[in-house]
Amino acid sequence: MASIFNGGSLKARFIVLLTLAVVLIVMDLKWAKMNQTRAYLSLLITPLQWVVDTPAQVADELSDVLVTRTQLVDENRRLRQEALLLKQRVQQVASLTAENLRLRELMDGRKRLEQDVMLTELIGVNPDPFQHQIILNRGSEDNAYVGQAVLDSGGIMGQIVELSHYTSRAMLITDSRHAIPVEVNRNGFRSIALGNGSVNQLELRHVPDTADIREGDLLVSSGLGGRFPRGYPVARIVSVKRDPGQSFALVKAEPTATLNKSRHILLVDLPQTTILPTELDEVEAGKITPEQASQVTESPGE
Repeated sequence: MASIFNGGSLKARFIVLLTLAVVLIVMDLKWAKMNQTRAYLSLLITPLQWVVDTPAQVADELSDVLVTRTQLVDENRRLRQEALLLKQRVQQVASLTAENLRLRELMDGRKRLEQDVMLTELIGVNPDPFQHQIILNRGSEDNAYVGQAVLDSGGIMGQIVELSHYTSRAMLITDSRHAIPVEVNRNGFRSIALGNGSVNQLELRHVPDTADIREGDLLVSSGLGGRFPRGYPVARIVSVKRDPGQSFALVKAEPTATLNKSRHILLVDLPQTTILPTELDEVEAGKITPEQASQVTESPGE
């Protein structure tokens, strides 16, 4: 078989394409307006993403059509039971919320506003195994924005890092470049949860060997850094290893969100009324180290 590069015209085409690729790489690194250009290019491939996602949607619709009557009856019965349980829990939550508001009024505290949410759907996954990113069907035209928190029914999944007009790209919390400020729900101990490239694992670094943290503890977002709203589940501690010869414990956690299965996702706005403690206060109180303080406000990829 003759080589595709045999012949002058083919060699010339190869040289032109190679030169164009190098120019585009240099422009992407050096020219700030390439981000806007990339957004318009993403707009051009949006229809292709929709077409690629069409078979999955058609399969979902066909599966719904083929469900038998017995399955529907059983599912309906189960949903009614779950609805009753949820109503009972909502009644308890309403009572606790009212009591909490009364206590805040007595203490002249600040009322927290509920966050606005937007439902979105996953339409693609980054094939690069070293980048834990997903593509969502909401973009700047839907008022999504870079830094917006991404959640599923289990907890925080990550945040939006890139926008086009009708789609967005979100980085998951398990990405090796991602860090999220968290606190132990049981006692309020604060730390930083770092992604390590594994889809089902996070790491807590700079945790003192004497810290009150143990397996089974729930980690929730602390709200520090201004990226994520406070109080949402992030992960659960699965391993705490203490070495007498080391100053820090090796702590690993498993995300509460189903990062590799969730399809329907929520985008949550950070309330503008949230009051964030300063990093200096945290360092002086000995609750975080200077290294952690520098990571709290660091956005992904910087």
